[in-house]
Amino acid sequence: MIVGYARTSTVEQIAGFESQLLELKKAGCEKVYQEQVSSVGNRVQLDAAMEFVREHDTLTVTKLDRLARSTKDLMSIIQELDRKNVGLRILDLGIDTQTPTGKLMLTILGGIAQFEREIMLERQREGVNKAKSEGKYTGRKPLDAKRQALILELDKQGLTRSKIAISVGVGQATVYRVLASSKKS
Repeated sequence: MIVGYARTSTVEQIAGFESQLLELKKAGCEKVYQEQVSSVGNRVQLDAAMEFVREHDTLTVTKLDRLARSTKDLMSIIQELDRKNVGLRILDLGIDTQTPTGKLMLTILGGIAQFEREIMLERQREGVNKAKSEGKYTGRKPLDAKRQALILELDKQGLTRSKIAISVGVGQATVYRVLASSKKS
């Protein structure tokens, strides 16, 4: 069975999300797990996909960065898939780990991707520090009182943090921040 996994970091990335789903369908995915969560967040649907796949299945993603947050994370995913005798296909790279060459290429590209991310984060930090020193950096805008109240109300109704975030149109970290600050008050 070909199993797909699609992920975007925010609910605002709807076009990217729909594009992934279309590509996975074209690649023959019979079942697709999808979620809108930061790669550093808890990826419940990825865990579900990893649990679901069986021997001789193939887990398919559109891009490497939709699957793994670091080389270590990628290697952990590949080891788990190998243990279950499940292949991994990355569509935009044309990589299939069911071949020795595919495994080698994925390992090399994973290292390069992590290097690029670290360089990007370093440049971002430098840019923020420069903007702060010039008095141009004010940080993110605070969440308006109406949405804060909505988060608190949805929490009282028993919704999960994930569903609250989707309903309000914010990240899960924002939900946790609002709830934590309300408990301090």
